Amino acid sequence: MSIIADRELQDLLDRGVVAEMIDPTVQVQACGVDLTLRSVERFATAGAVDYDNRDRKVSKTEAIPFDDAGWVRLGPGPYLVTFNEAVSIPKDIAALARPRSSLLRSGATVETALWDPGYRGRSQSLLVVFNPGGLRLKRDARLIQLAFYRLSATAEKGYEGVYQNENL
Repeated sequence: MSIIADRELQDLLDRGVVAEMIDPTVQVQACGVDLTLRSVERFATAGAVDYDNRDRKVSKTEAIPFDDAGWVRLGPGPYLVTFNEAVSIPKDIAALARPRSSLLRSGATVETALWDPGYRGRSQSLLVVFNPGGLRLKRDARLIQLAFYRLSATAEKGYEGVYQNENL
Protein backbone atom coordinates (compact mmCIF):
# COMPACT_ATOMS: atom_id res chain seq x y z
CA MET A 1 0.00 0.00 0.00
CA SER A 2 1.39 3.40 -0.92
CA ILE A 3 0.37 6.99 -0.43
CA ILE A 4 -0.93 8.82 -3.49
CA ALA A 5 1.42 11.73 -4.11
CA ASP A 6 2.44 14.56 -6.41
CA ARG A 7 0.74 14.52 -9.86
CA GLU A 8 -1.64 11.68 -9.00
CA LEU A 9 -2.68 13.57 -5.85
CA GLN A 10 -3.28 16.71 -7.90
CA ASP A 11 -5.43 14.69 -10.33
CA LEU A 12 -7.56 13.49 -7.40
CA LEU A 13 -7.95 17.03 -6.13
CA ASP A 14 -8.91 18.24 -9.61
CA ARG A 15 -11.75 15.67 -9.45
CA GLY A 16 -13.09 17.33 -6.29
CA VAL A 17 -11.96 14.84 -3.65
CA VAL A 18 -11.29 17.76 -1.28
CA ALA A 19 -13.44 20.87 -1.69
CA GLU A 20 -13.63 24.25 0.04
CA MET A 21 -9.93 24.54 0.81
CA ILE A 22 -8.94 27.95 2.13
CA ASP A 23 -5.75 28.04 0.04
CA PRO A 24 -4.65 24.96 -1.92
CA THR A 25 -1.19 26.48 -2.46
CA VAL A 26 -0.67 26.20 1.31
CA GLN A 27 -2.75 23.12 2.12
CA VAL A 28 -1.70 20.70 -0.63
CA GLN A 29 1.46 18.88 0.41
CA ALA A 30 3.53 16.32 -1.49
CA CYS A 31 1.72 13.43 0.20
CA GLY A 32 -1.67 14.80 1.24
CA VAL A 33 -3.87 17.72 2.10
CA ASP A 34 -3.94 19.73 5.33
CA LEU A 35 -7.43 20.00 6.82
CA THR A 36 -8.23 23.14 8.78
CA LEU A 37 -10.21 24.03 11.89
CA ARG A 38 -13.81 25.17 11.45
CA SER A 39 -15.11 24.70 15.01
CA VAL A 40 -14.35 23.23 18.42
CA GLU A 41 -16.83 21.64 20.83
CA ARG A 42 -16.57 20.19 24.33
CA PHE A 43 -18.24 16.94 25.28
CA ALA A 44 -21.31 17.47 27.48
CA THR A 45 -22.76 13.97 27.90
CA ALA A 46 -21.65 10.36 27.91
CA GLY A 47 -21.78 8.36 24.72
CA ALA A 48 -22.75 4.73 24.13
CA VAL A 49 -21.28 2.38 21.52
CA ASP A 50 -22.59 -1.13 20.85
CA TYR A 51 -22.19 -3.85 18.24
CA ASP A 52 -25.05 -3.17 15.81
CA ASN A 53 -25.66 0.54 16.53
CA ARG A 54 -29.18 -0.05 17.91
CA ASP A 55 -28.11 1.42 21.24
CA ARG A 56 -25.51 3.84 19.89
CA LYS A 57 -25.73 7.29 21.45
CA VAL A 58 -23.25 9.89 20.30
CA SER A 59 -22.19 12.33 23.03
CA LYS A 60 -23.85 15.72 22.98
CA THR A 61 -21.44 18.62 22.62
CA GLU A 62 -21.34 22.34 23.32
CA ALA A 63 -19.69 24.85 20.97
CA ILE A 64 -16.66 26.76 22.21
CA PRO A 65 -16.68 30.19 20.56
CA PHE A 66 -13.62 31.84 19.09
CA ASP A 67 -12.70 35.20 20.61
CA ASP A 68 -12.79 38.45 18.62
CA ALA A 69 -9.28 37.79 17.31
CA GLY A 70 -10.27 34.31 16.10
CA TRP A 71 -8.60 32.29 18.87
CA VAL A 72 -9.92 29.60 21.21
CA ARG A 73 -8.11 28.61 24.42
CA LEU A 74 -8.42 24.95 25.39
CA GLY A 75 -7.47 23.33 28.67
CA PRO A 76 -6.26 19.74 28.88
CA GLY A 77 -8.85 17.23 27.74
CA PRO A 78 -10.83 15.93 24.76
CA TYR A 79 -12.63 18.07 22.17
CA LEU A 80 -14.60 17.47 19.00
CA VAL A 81 -13.26 19.42 16.02
CA THR A 82 -14.95 19.98 12.69
CA PHE A 83 -12.90 20.70 9.58
CA ASN A 84 -13.59 23.39 6.97
CA GLU A 85 -12.97 21.16 3.99
CA ALA A 86 -15.57 18.80 2.51
CA VAL A 87 -14.28 15.49 1.21
CA SER A 88 -15.73 13.07 -1.31
CA ILE A 89 -13.78 9.80 -1.36
CA PRO A 90 -13.95 7.77 -4.60
CA LYS A 91 -14.68 4.04 -4.36
CA ASP A 92 -11.11 3.12 -5.31
CA ILE A 93 -9.53 5.24 -2.55
CA ALA A 94 -9.43 5.32 1.27
CA ALA A 95 -7.85 8.03 3.39
CA LEU A 96 -6.05 8.22 6.72
CA ALA A 97 -4.91 11.32 8.58
CA ARG A 98 -2.07 12.14 10.90
CA PRO A 99 -1.70 15.21 13.12
CA ARG A 100 0.61 17.94 11.95
CA SER A 101 3.89 17.94 13.83
CA SER A 102 3.39 21.47 15.22
CA LEU A 103 0.29 20.22 17.02
CA LEU A 104 2.23 17.29 18.48
CA ARG A 105 5.07 19.59 19.54
CA SER A 106 2.49 21.69 21.38
CA GLY A 107 1.32 18.72 23.46
CA ALA A 108 -1.84 17.84 21.53
CA THR A 109 -2.96 15.35 18.92
CA VAL A 110 -5.92 14.55 16.71
CA GLU A 111 -7.40 11.06 16.62
CA THR A 112 -9.19 10.08 13.43
CA ALA A 113 -11.07 7.21 11.88
CA LEU A 114 -10.62 5.81 8.38
CA TRP A 115 -12.21 7.81 5.56
CA ASP A 116 -14.01 4.97 3.77
CA PRO A 117 -14.48 4.65 0.02
CA GLY A 118 -17.69 6.46 -0.93
CA TYR A 119 -17.74 8.72 2.17
CA ARG A 120 -18.83 12.29 1.59
CA GLY A 121 -18.94 15.01 4.23
CA ARG A 122 -17.27 17.64 6.35
CA SER A 123 -15.52 15.39 8.85
CA GLN A 124 -15.06 15.61 12.59
CA SER A 125 -12.24 14.22 14.71
CA LEU A 126 -11.13 13.99 18.33
CA LEU A 127 -8.63 16.63 19.47
CA VAL A 128 -6.87 15.68 22.70
CA VAL A 129 -4.88 18.34 24.56
CA PHE A 130 -2.28 16.70 26.80
CA ASN A 131 -0.27 19.84 27.55
CA PRO A 132 -0.97 20.85 31.19
CA GLY A 133 -0.75 24.49 30.09
CA GLY A 134 -3.44 23.97 27.45
CA LEU A 135 -3.46 24.98 23.80
CA ARG A 136 -4.52 28.02 21.80
CA LEU A 137 -5.88 27.41 18.31
CA LYS A 138 -6.75 30.01 15.73
CA ARG A 139 -9.73 29.57 13.44
CA ASP A 140 -8.59 27.84 10.22
CA ALA A 141 -5.47 26.36 11.86
CA ARG A 142 -4.08 23.40 9.91
CA LEU A 143 -4.52 20.39 12.21
CA ILE A 144 -4.10 17.19 10.21
CA GLN A 145 -2.71 15.95 6.93
CA LEU A 146 -5.11 13.68 5.05
CA ALA A 147 -3.29 11.04 2.99
CA PHE A 148 -4.96 8.99 0.26
CA TYR A 149 -4.38 5.31 -0.51
CA ARG A 150 -5.44 3.44 -3.63
CA LEU A 151 -7.37 0.25 -2.83
CA SER A 152 -6.32 -3.11 -4.29
CA ALA A 153 -9.77 -3.19 -5.97
CA THR A 154 -12.62 -0.73 -6.34
CA ALA A 155 -15.11 -1.12 -3.48
CA GLU A 156 -18.35 -2.63 -4.70
CA LYS A 157 -20.27 -0.90 -1.94
CA GLY A 158 -19.28 2.54 -0.67
CA TYR A 159 -19.82 4.01 2.77
CA GLU A 160 -23.51 4.09 3.72
CA GLY A 161 -23.28 4.93 7.44
CA VAL A 162 -25.06 7.56 9.49
CA TYR A 163 -22.26 10.08 8.91
CA GLN A 164 -22.71 10.17 5.13
CA ASN A 165 -23.07 13.85 4.05
CA GLU A 166 -22.36 15.06 7.59
CA ASN A 167 -22.00 18.80 8.16
CA LEU A 168 -22.64 19.69 4.52
